[in-house]
Amino acid sequence: MISNLAKVIAIMVVMTGTAFGAHPLITDDAGTNGKGKFQLELTGEFAYDKEKSVGITVKEKGYEAGVAVSAGLLDTLDIICAAPYQWNRTKEDGTTVSDENGISDIGLELKWRFFEQNGLSFALKPGLTIPSGDENKGLGTGRIGYGATFIATKEIDPFTFHLNLGYAHSEYKLDEDKDGNRKDIWHVSLAGVYKVSDDLQLVANIGVEKNPDKESSTDPSFALIGLIYSITPDLDVDLGFKAGLSGTETDAALLTGLTMRF
Repeated sequence: MISNLAKVIAIMVVMTGTAFGAHPLITDDAGTNGKGKFQLELTGEFAYDKEKSVGITVKEKGYEAGVAVSAGLLDTLDIICAAPYQWNRTKEDGTTVSDENGISDIGLELKWRFFEQNGLSFALKPGLTIPSGDENKGLGTGRIGYGATFIATKEIDPFTFHLNLGYAHSEYKLDEDKDGNRKDIWHVSLAGVYKVSDDLQLVANIGVEKNPDKESSTDPSFALIGLIYSITPDLDVDLGFKAGLSGTETDAALLTGLTMRF
């Protein structure tokens, strides 16, 4: 049995990759590294979900460790490669029915900031997912996927706001995934950042996306709060908590990260 959590994580990888603008935010920002500059992002996530259906209690736990590297090709153009490793476990009434781990689908993206004026900037981030995950374990789709995200960022000191409008198209290798999952997924999210000091930022995030499960008409939605602390101007650590706002979203997730710029 492939857990629903594993399927949802696979779709999120297809849609957004693991390279977020300012972890722990899900919503990306329009900023780029600058020509010849690099960013390394190490992230971790623990997710938990519990549901009861037809008298059966289903508990799902998922762990993900991700690494993302981005390089500035131009001042306004970055290339990003992200690789997540996942552990997913599902129990039904206390009995383990699925316990899988492995690398998931690798994401490859470009981010192009095409407008910037008076604190307002726009960017476009198209991307591909490479089927490196084992679809039989629920760690990938088995096929190349593609998508794009429009990003808007507005700075109003000491606040910064980000808007993402995303679309992803997935193909599936397994017949059961073809029958059970939608191929086209949209995503809308909004994030806010409050600069407390030069070293500390408070972040908040809300979002919703189309449910990949064909049998469900309820779209997953979430809310997130967190903080980013800058140890040095080029080294950040972060912590976030994400909660599901709908029954189809994972109940809770704890996110951590380390970002280095050089």
